[in-house]
Formats: sequence, structure tokens, C-alpha cells
Amino acid sequence: MAEHTDVGIKKKTNQDAMLLCKAETDLGTVVLAVMCDGMGGLKKGEVASTVMVRKFAEWFENVLPRLLAKGFEVEELRLSWDGLVNAVDSSIVNYSVNEGIKMGTTCVCFLAVGDMYYIMNIGDSRAYLVSDNVYQLTKDHSLVQREIDAGRMTYEQSLVDPQRSVLLQCVGASDVITPDYFMGNIFPDQCFLLCCDGFRHVIEPSEFLYYLGPNASTDEESMKKNLIYLTELNKQRGETDNISAILVRVC
Repeated sequence: MAEHTDVGIKKKTNQDAMLLCKAETDLGTVVLAVMCDGMGGLKKGEVASTVMVRKFAEWFENVLPRLLAKGFEVEELRLSWDGLVNAVDSSIVNYSVNEGIKMGTTCVCFLAVGDMYYIMNIGDSRAYLVSDNVYQLTKDHSLVQREIDAGRMTYEQSLVDPQRSVLLQCVGASDVITPDYFMGNIFPDQCFLLCCDGFRHVIEPSEFLYYLGPNASTDEESMKKNLIYLTELNKQRGETDNISAILVRVC
């Protein structure tokens, strides 16, 4: 496992927040990774993203053990995460009202238990599977993604559209939050990447595969080194957002 974050070349504040936890249980090694991107156009986005990851850290310590002891039902996990998101959303909204500001955060989380992975996504931070190729596991809750789905915009057009950063959902700044859930089997030599949008704008999938795939991710040192390399490459290519990523390899 490895993680890396960078404020980038333009912003003065890093509004990204990350969490990476591992525990040994009766069901084997359990891993939780969370990536949150505080809304860049909204004030105090770093507060919103930090609140979210802290809540997940508490969940990992206090709630997950009870779910595992009960046999770990998928529906129980979903209800638990729904409750966590709603609680954080209410907390952020109340804080925003009291302070007279508006803020929000994306959230993509990855949980590995036994031979399965479970992902929840809100916003446009992403989860990828990097194995023999690069597979995007999540779908953005963004205006341009909606236009692509409706056939009114091509993927290439979305990359340069002035509204490409407009989100349809984020925690703390949306009227309705409906997280997406994904699950699948885990196999040896798979790598899972969680990243904010700043990590992926100017990096090609082929570069993800070369630097973050199983052949390159041989140990934690190499994983960290390659995350740093791609972060610096982002900056060299002119990425102006915060840049953050987490990489988890299945042994």
C-alpha cells in the first residue's frame, strides 16, 4: 500500500484528504482506503474532506469489527456507509450555515475483505483496477458525464469543456446524495488506484498501467516512488489542481 498528496503548482491549500488503514482479522487482512477532494470552488473544502476521512477512520475502528463479527453482510455494509455519509453531510451543512459559507467534498472509498472488494463513490474522485489493463470502476457524478451518457458530448469534448469540474453530487453541498456502490472479486497481482481528479487529468491510462500496474508495484517503496513520479509529471504538464492518490496491491 502507498499514498501521496501534493498541493500542486497553483493552489495555496491542499483540499484533498486521504485515509489508508489495514487490520488483521479472522477473515484475513482487511484494507480500507478513502479519497476525498474538498470542493475547489467552494470555501473551506479542506474542512469538508477532513471531516469525511475522520469519520471513516472512526468507522474502521468502531463499526467494521461489529460487521465482521456478524458475518459481514453486504447490505449491512451499505446501510452503514449510507448512515455515515448522511451524518457527515448533516454535519457539514450545519457548519456551513453557522459559518455563512458553503463547502463540500467528493468521496470514493475502497474496502477489501476476504476475496471481495467493495466501493462507494460520490462525486468525481475515482477508483481504478490496474491489472492486465486499466479499468475504471466508478462513474463520475458530473455534468460532463451526464452529457456523455445522453449522447450530447463526446469524451474528447468533455476533457476541454469549461464545465468539466461541475458536480451533480457531493457531500455537504448537494440537495440529494445517492452514492454508487460497486463490488467484485479480488485476485492476486491486482492493483487498485484511488485518486482525485487532479491526479488523472493529464495522465494517460497507459501510463497508469506502466507505473502503477503489477509489474511496477513490486513493493511499497516502488509504489510510493511511482506515485510521486506521476504527481511530478502532472505538475510538469501543467495540472493546476491538488494531486492525490492511493495505491493498494493484492498479494
